[in-house]
Amino acid sequence: QVQLLESGGGSVQAGGSLRLSCVASGSFYPTHCMGYFRQAPGKEREGVAAIDSDGTTHYADSVKGRFTISRDNAKNHLDLQMNSLKPEDSAKYYCATAADCGWIMAVLSNYMYSGQGTQVTVSS
Repeated sequence: QVQLLESGGGSVQAGGSLRLSCVASGSFYPTHCMGYFRQAPGKEREGVAAIDSDGTTHYADSVKGRFTISRDNAKNHLDLQMNSLKPEDSAKYYCATAADCGWIMAVLSNYMYSGQGTQVTVSS
């Protein structure tokens, strides 16, 4: 079993920044992709960003240029720096790991592990 412990999140005004972090443990494969997806009330889940173990990054069009994902392979640690936040970024954000980043971006639940989620609220 894989454990994903998330931290960060909170409330911020539009235009502000937040940083999410995640640490993986248990039966985590360091060569696997890590990333985040989000879900807002009444909306479908959306892949936000993901990063391969070689540093290749993937972003949803809605966050390109504003969010930056990074990882420390030695520490099984993942960060998501979120800048220029918008009210539409408000959602619960989930850390996830999967063998393929495409599975995280497509939010294929059966093919990934995910954490409990952390809330991000952006006010206008």
